[in-house]
Amino acid sequence: MASDLFQKQGKNYSEARPDYPPELFQFIASMTPCHDLAWDVATGTGQAAKSLAEIFKKVIATDVSQDQLQYATQLPNIHYHCTPPTMSTTKLRRIITPKRSVDLVTVAQALHWFDLPKFYEQVKWALKDPNGVVTAWCYTVADVNPEVNSVFHSFNDVDCAPYSYPGRRLVRDKYRSIYFPFDPVDGLDHTGPFEFQAERVMDLDRFFVYVRSMSAYGVARERGVELLSGDVVEKLKRAWMEDGEEEKVVKFPISLRIGRVGN
Repeated sequence: MASDLFQKQGKNYSEARPDYPPELFQFIASMTPCHDLAWDVATGTGQAAKSLAEIFKKVIATDVSQDQLQYATQLPNIHYHCTPPTMSTTKLRRIITPKRSVDLVTVAQALHWFDLPKFYEQVKWALKDPNGVVTAWCYTVADVNPEVNSVFHSFNDVDCAPYSYPGRRLVRDKYRSIYFPFDPVDGLDHTGPFEFQAERVMDLDRFFVYVRSMSAYGVARERGVELLSGDVVEKLKRAWMEDGEEEKVVKFPISLRIGRVGN
């Protein structure tokens, strides 16, 4: 279901999902001894890959959705690959190239969709030993202002709930309880979560694009349900314009897990 859903969301993701803050990548880079090769898994439209490309000599960016990849940021040192769920382990490993060659594996806003034991097998195969680092982060519900939050958070918690993927509970928990069988990297005494914040300036139209990029919205549409009903749209419009400002800074709290393969 996940791969089918994201096949149709590339344009919305590229238009409305936030870029991640430089502080996040500075922190990750400081924990990664070597900056030769990064593997960005579930890269989507490349929000994380383009920032990694400023730090690492080469970035391999993979995603199950060709639709997402067609909107991805193109840079000379980013190599995009579509990796559908039917792809064999052997073929995937050919893309990654030699065993234990990867300095960093990243997963942005997607780990809760994965078959974690199967994925972690590939992570342990790919990462350098002992200095390879794995990171995964998620962001929770958009934070606008008290008026908009009151309407939007109710919409998210009530209207979207019947269509939310069960893994969303891991996001609400800020990845605290997600299965993450890695050791702390040198210099840290735990694997997180560590807190950051992404921001994006949006008008109301762009905010609606963000809402339409949500997985629950996509699932509802597949079932013939329009979650952005006239009543919801009007409530959001009134709340959005209450302060008279058309554009607002929308904040996305980020929670990061980071670790390395243990002995």
